[in-house]
Amino acid sequence: MVVELRDGLVYAQRFEAHQQTGWLSAGLIDLQVNGFAGHDLNGPTLTVETVHQLALAMLRCGVTTFLPTLITASEAQLTQALAVIAQARREVPLVARMAPYVHVEGPAVAPEDGPRGAHPAAHVRPPSIEEFHRWQAASDGVVGMVTLSPHWPETPEYVAALVAAGVHVALGHTDASTQQIKAAVDAGARLSTHLGNGSHARINRQRNPIWTQLAEDRLCASFIADGHHLGSDALKVMLRAKGLERALIVSDATAIGGMPPGRYNASIGGPVHLSPEGRLSPNDGTGEYLAGAALPMLAGVATLVRQAGLSLKDALMLATVNPGRWVGGRGSLAVGQPADLVRFEFDPADSAAARVTGVWLGGRPMV
Repeated sequence: MVVELRDGLVYAQRFEAHQQTGWLSAGLIDLQVNGFAGHDLNGPTLTVETVHQLALAMLRCGVTTFLPTLITASEAQLTQALAVIAQARREVPLVARMAPYVHVEGPAVAPEDGPRGAHPAAHVRPPSIEEFHRWQAASDGVVGMVTLSPHWPETPEYVAALVAAGVHVALGHTDASTQQIKAAVDAGARLSTHLGNGSHARINRQRNPIWTQLAEDRLCASFIADGHHLGSDALKVMLRAKGLERALIVSDATAIGGMPPGRYNASIGGPVHLSPEGRLSPNDGTGEYLAGAALPMLAGVATLVRQAGLSLKDALMLATVNPGRWVGGRGSLAVGQPADLVRFEFDPADSAAARVTGVWLGGRPMV
């Protein structure tokens, strides 16, 4: 194997029966994983083995660090799920290594149809510092990121309390005003969750929460770059507005991700249909709306190159270095960094999907 550095990427050239080429990158980092390959974090009966199998599924996708993500549910279900994930981190070293903390998306999201997305309306509620402390008490303090809508009157106090406790606060699933968004940012919120989604289908062209978050330089933004949640023009414009240094991608994958095309009954979204292209829609026959995401992070990297016009170097930055800042500085290829690596094959000029051909975690081959 001959290895050389090109534009911050390691280019690996293999010589076998004939010449083949591939790419070696820092392992991908996904800050929003609800499930994958049938392993569901938001189902009614989460187990340690489910979390373990999800971690293994992430490795097969080239993801070496991920945040298990729980969406809006009753306090009892959230607390129980957090306790199980904390137990998995104690008992399974692989989970502890790959999942540094949990992302709770909700339950203080917008209650209206549209911004609420697939979050169950029955469990939407205002942010509660007391409930947050009960989550942490039940789970060894495993919650490290919380997404909420900043329209709630309690938001500034809640955000300040979580930030003081060392927790990242993100804004999402919202129709909040400019003033409400800025108040949350003043209190310490620093990320927009899957910006451009979790919104009304039709918005005011001049005054809307997407524009406010794009314009707010103190906010970084995550995007679902699966080719379905954002059109190529919208994705390109949002990346230009936010700037690549403040942008990152997430999969936001549900348990249906990685499954064969067909019809499923999902814990997020109920009856759904997964198309051969990876579009996950409500099972209503129209395909007009989405019921979650189903494609892995490497597909997002390919979308950034093919549809948003980014170089492979920049696309990988949005899947490694930039999300790595939220998990202690992981995601870079540098001397002294953990050898979390993914080898993959990808040709921007070819419509074939990018393909993982090897994964290392701390220098140990895993795939």
